[in-house]
Amino acid sequence: MIITTGDHPAQATVRRAESLAAKTGVRYLPRNRTSLAKMSLQTGDGDILVVLEGGARLYRQNEEDMHFHPSMSFVRAKRVLRGERDPMLEAAKLLPGDTVVDCTAGLGSDSAIFSLGAGAAGQVLALEQSLPLWSLLHEGFANYVSGVKEFDEALRRIKLLRSDHLEVLKGLPDNSADVVYFDPMFRDPVAESSAISPLRAFANTSCLSQEAVQEACRVARKVVMLKEKKDSGEFERLGFTICRRSQAKIVYGVIELDNIG
Repeated sequence: MIITTGDHPAQATVRRAESLAAKTGVRYLPRNRTSLAKMSLQTGDGDILVVLEGGARLYRQNEEDMHFHPSMSFVRAKRVLRGERDPMLEAAKLLPGDTVVDCTAGLGSDSAIFSLGAGAAGQVLALEQSLPLWSLLHEGFANYVSGVKEFDEALRRIKLLRSDHLEVLKGLPDNSADVVYFDPMFRDPVAESSAISPLRAFANTSCLSQEAVQEACRVARKVVMLKEKKDSGEFERLGFTICRRSQAKIVYGVIELDNIG
């Protein structure tokens, strides 16, 4: 991967790109009005992170570009702020001040909602193994501006870590989080939305391991959660009980724990 900017970047954006390159050990190349396709051809690197004023986007040859954007999570956030229910937060039994480990951050949508629900007294640790996705989230969480103060503050509070979730879980103490959450790539991608499909090109597509679930049950005080398609065999394979929602294509499975106290 290489890091660059848009065609006419502000100096602050250039400094952000240089800082991210230094942090990740990835090359920074000034854009100099060079097309991304040409830059990729010249460098021989197919992945390019473009740092933008309000976030970033990912370019990969022959794939759809990915932008950091809260998408449906912003709609959900506004509902939460109006006091309406959110099925994920309900399944997690999330309370203000809770600690959440999001083991598969992806585009960061669920991390954002967890952070909003946990509030300023809570904490969300978002894990992403893919360097391109981690870099996209790094810039998006820190710089995206939605216009809704509470949502933007929730993004800034998320602690983002680039790591394999199993390694992180093994290193966490017993009962050190309230909720541990998994949203791996669905085993059946046929009906994925246009917003999610490009993610598959960058994300880890390995199935969730029983060892990871066991570690999650050791770490979580209240609930371990799995998000999957409603007809997925992963729930049964991994020991999750489905939280039923009528006509919902995507559902949450839970393992409820009693490790508080």
